[in-house]
Amino acid sequence: MSDDAPPPVHLDEVVEGLAENPALPPEYVRRLFAHRKGCRRVARRPDLTDDMIAEIIALDEHRLTHSLALNRRLPEAFRMTLAEHPDPVIRAAVAVGTDGGAPRELFERLHRDADPMVREYLAENKHVPADLRARLAADPEPKVRATLAQWWTQAPEPVRRLLLTDPEDTVRAGACATYYSQHPHPVPPADLLPALLADPVTRAGAVRHCTLDADTARRLADDPDQTVREELAGHPDLPPPLRDVLAEDSCPQVRLRVFARQDTPESARAAIHARLLAEVPPRDWLTDPQADLDDDALEHQIMSEMARLQLRTLRLPWVTADPLPHVDSPYACFRASAAMSEDLPAPVVARLLDDEESGVRTTMARHARDRIDAATAERIDRTHRPAKKTRWRPADDFPLPADVLRRLAGDPDPRMRELAPRDPDLPVELIRRLAADPDPTVRQAAATHTRLPVRELTQLLADPSERVATAAAGNSGLPPEHMHRLLTLAGL
Repeated sequence: MSDDAPPPVHLDEVVEGLAENPALPPEYVRRLFAHRKGCRRVARRPDLTDDMIAEIIALDEHRLTHSLALNRRLPEAFRMTLAEHPDPVIRAAVAVGTDGGAPRELFERLHRDADPMVREYLAENKHVPADLRARLAADPEPKVRATLAQWWTQAPEPVRRLLLTDPEDTVRAGACATYYSQHPHPVPPADLLPALLADPVTRAGAVRHCTLDADTARRLADDPDQTVREELAGHPDLPPPLRDVLAEDSCPQVRLRVFARQDTPESARAAIHARLLAEVPPRDWLTDPQADLDDDALEHQIMSEMARLQLRTLRLPWVTADPLPHVDSPYACFRASAAMSEDLPAPVVARLLDDEESGVRTTMARHARDRIDAATAERIDRTHRPAKKTRWRPADDFPLPADVLRRLAGDPDPRMRELAPRDPDLPVELIRRLAADPDPTVRQAAATHTRLPVRELTQLLADPSERVATAAAGNSGLPPEHMHRLLTLAGL
């Protein structure tokens, strides 16, 4: 970087990118410790020496120390030191970052911590010795017990019983829920089910595990809690008359459960599907100044939008188990469920790989990997339209060959040009072109390439996009003199 080179527009972000550069010399790593506007990433480097770690601890700068406590490569002696830190946020980070290789002494220290936040994060940690973790079921702080109930789904039965019968509502609700933070989900002891069904805070979580007689089914179908009715709608023993009642429920999630049932008549399934789509709010419903909604109407709009997303991502095991009757279903979620089968005939696989719905094509590709050639992989990635925001794309699972990646460097679609730098031997002239691309996502991808010439790399350090500039600073090909310049500009 020459003296007259423009300084980075996003200097703080560039310095953060530099903190993760694997080629950053040790003396420059130390200079980053003095950065007070950020640089938490430097404390997460895997190559920190004992002297560097001791220096960070001695500085006692909150953001640096917190990041250090989360560093999975931190030697246990230093982790034990941080477990005694006066700031409970730092000690909580130790509880998060500690893995199965830690000595029991460290877990015992965290278990004795006076701050419930530390014990709460410890309750989430699957590496805690079972006997110590079990003691958290009697922790004096309800939030710790509730967290344990949500995260330790395969706790020994005495522990689950203690949590399921806890005097605090939040703990019982966490122990008998419809959603848990870990798989597999627990099954309550059968003798506790009557009490769990009678308790409003555990009723919804208990429904799927109960034996459904006619009286219980009718009572649950009238429950004011829509989550209870939703769980009832998915129960395998739901009587058909109540199934038909729930098919008309005011809550879209309840109707969606009926839609997904194997025993739902096709006419009812079609009616539910049509109603779910009809109730989806317009794209601008949250920002439309004309949409003056009361609380009930707003809640219904939110639930309807959630149901739309759930409908797109719904996968049905009973369809996957018997896929052929559903490969031409009018419902994309049924076709995607069929595509999850590993035993489809070749013509069916080909048809689903060419399905009109992106989710079906992608699902089929992931379950027929041996039948995906380069042309199919490119087509599926090019037309990938995820149901919700995600960083994953089909090319992550189906890498494209070098000749395809080089062709994509000149593709009209920036999403596809963005793939070209995945070729480690991409010709320099193509890398230069991509580094000057009008689309920032393409420049960001080019900024990480190891063959990017120094001149173009240093120009990207001053890119108007902070993501591009940050990526350039993390490129291991950045010469030390340019690293020095950046640190000097930052006053380090």
